[in-house]
Amino acid sequence: MGTPTPGMPGEPFAEAAGEAVQTAVMAVRLMTAIADAVRRHQQRKNKGEEDALPPAEEAVTGTGEALKKLFPPDISTALMAGADWPVMAQQLLALQLAGVDMADYLPRVGEIAVTVRDAVAAKNSGEGVAGEWVSVLRETMPAGSVREAILASPAWPDMAATMERLKEHGVDVRHVLRAAATEGALVDRTVGEKLGAGPAPVMSRDSMLSYGPLTTGLDVPKNLHLDDREYALQYQLAIPPVKNARYIDWVREAMPERGREADLMVNSRQWPLVAARMAKMESDGKSVREHLAQLMKDTSWQEGPAPQLGSRLVQAATEALRWPPGEAPSRVKVNTTAARATSTTVGPTRPRSAEGAAPAEAGVAPHRRESPPVPKRGKAR
Repeated sequence: MGTPTPGMPGEPFAEAAGEAVQTAVMAVRLMTAIADAVRRHQQRKNKGEEDALPPAEEAVTGTGEALKKLFPPDISTALMAGADWPVMAQQLLALQLAGVDMADYLPRVGEIAVTVRDAVAAKNSGEGVAGEWVSVLRETMPAGSVREAILASPAWPDMAATMERLKEHGVDVRHVLRAAATEGALVDRTVGEKLGAGPAPVMSRDSMLSYGPLTTGLDVPKNLHLDDREYALQYQLAIPPVKNARYIDWVREAMPERGREADLMVNSRQWPLVAARMAKMESDGKSVREHLAQLMKDTSWQEGPAPQLGSRLVQAATEALRWPPGEAPSRVKVNTTAARATSTTVGPTRPRSAEGAAPAEAGVAPHRRESPPVPKRGKAR
């Protein structure tokens, strides 16, 4: 891997990512060395001698292709760029020749490498201690400019470390944060007026369009902007990258052999709202994975136009997360005739007879219809 040029923008991030990958590489080397030692020992014990390592050129070619297919690209690239790669390739090929199934062995080693990489990345980015305090922050401070300013600040890891020290000294950090939120809001308003920022912005289009089942019970800022997914997740909804990656893994786990559909959901514009609901459920001590399992029990989200499949999956996931397993209401199919009759975008149609008229309920605007009673939840944080 290339060494970042000093002074480059994003250098700390590049260095942190590089250290995480190199640590994962070290873990793979250690596991391979241990496996090779076990192979040698078993062969000496049972036939009096160990098999020699296969030729390096043959090992590098064959093992390299397998590694590219079964390992994440950043880890496989770093492994094969190392000076000791030929020896490691020989060890892996020797394991294969000794009867070890590489198609089974390498993915398991790769999974461990990814775990090591992500743990180091989380620590380097402050998401060890800081990640815990992100949850406290979202539970204590309302969504808005004060919370966004804290999480977007380069000093956030230091702030989180200070909160941890205060906690160790017996301080009620949540009480401090609530007071800080009040004072921060005053500073925000005063500085804004001084700079001529004008009144607070009205509700954003994303916030208005998302209002309803997708945001019920969630702490969503009025200026939500889903165009910038990273900012919306990390700073507006207080969901760090490592936590978001975990939620994505849970969705894929809940939808085995439906990788395409899972990707459509997690890449949809409204995915941050699904992730925010998972974060709230986690903080409430609820099993997110148990709820997500409902996605494959009711697959009515498959029905409908293909271009809207991602949106339907977002709605299905929201329902699965909002209701206890086995109690989610059946999704109501859209009455297209009624929809056309009440649409403001479709031109006038010919009068129809009473027999062909849509049900009277169809004339009620969708957001005015009565919904099934929803069990009372705790206050939105």
